[in-house]
Amino acid sequence: MLEPVTLAQVAREAGVSPSTVSRILNGTANVAPDKRVRVEAVIARLNFRPNPQAQALAGGRSLSIGVVTPSLHSTFYGEALTGIEAALNDTPYHPIVISGQWRTEREQEALNVLLARRVDAVILLGGILDDEVLRPLAQRVPMIAVGREVQGLSDSCIVMDNALGMRLIAGHLLDLGHREFAYISGAERQSDAVERKNAFLGCLQDAGLSIHPDLIQVGQYLEDGGQQAAQRLLDTGRPFTALVCANDQMALGARLTLYRAGLRVPDDVSLTGFDDVVTSRLMTPPLTTVRQAIYDIGVSAAQEALKLLGGQPAQRHVFTPELVIRESTAPPRSRP
Repeated sequence: MLEPVTLAQVAREAGVSPSTVSRILNGTANVAPDKRVRVEAVIARLNFRPNPQAQALAGGRSLSIGVVTPSLHSTFYGEALTGIEAALNDTPYHPIVISGQWRTEREQEALNVLLARRVDAVILLGGILDDEVLRPLAQRVPMIAVGREVQGLSDSCIVMDNALGMRLIAGHLLDLGHREFAYISGAERQSDAVERKNAFLGCLQDAGLSIHPDLIQVGQYLEDGGQQAAQRLLDTGRPFTALVCANDQMALGARLTLYRAGLRVPDDVSLTGFDDVVTSRLMTPPLTTVRQAIYDIGVSAAQEALKLLGGQPAQRHVFTPELVIRESTAPPRSRP
């Protein structure tokens, strides 16, 4: 196998310095026409192909975009990562993905690793670091935040209308006749979890209803968290006809707990989620939920990061959710 031609070989054959060849390749050299022609002729004869990564490093770039995700196992974030990867496919950039594992110190460490790798930009998927930590970071490297508002960096944020999503869920269940609710919240340090919980409780208050504190549990946005939170709800002994989960993954875990307790969905308990990940369509019964354009959110995050890298301002995006009614919800049965 032939060794690749190097820039030094081109310079030697053309009788110029390697820096001159580099500047000609970058279009920044002001040289005599005959010298340029000579260099270009050698490049063609030797079939020289510049190394984009080496050129980028020479220009102080790594051609990489760091992505911090709370979890590598999350169905939601996995789909968002697929969108990011797709948007970068036809560009010189590639993603470097690190998990924050839902822990502040691990998330900070992940950012430190990416900065040490000299990534050209950072995409933060959710996350629990305070805004006071992120604002200085955005001064060091272009940053896009997904699923959260960072005060002072609104144009670099891609958010979902969580309040509208929960209003759609609450309205659907109230229209069905439900008046006794239980709720499983996401990680309480996640801004979207707080927004969803507050919106749902606000809808109940507007309807003249309240929910007992014992019937609000935290599931950390994970399947096993939803399973355990649902068990704690049942252990209270307090009745509820509808169980609202702040995401689909927790609804999946809660569904298992209800099944093991001999409770049928939706005959005994109506069950809802949020996000419309693939598994929600495959549950038994299929899950009523709020659809988010997860893949498109990832695409937008990558596109806005590329804008910043190109010297253009980023643009704030607000994605509108959509209610998807499936077989996991029904009117409550009359109590004997």
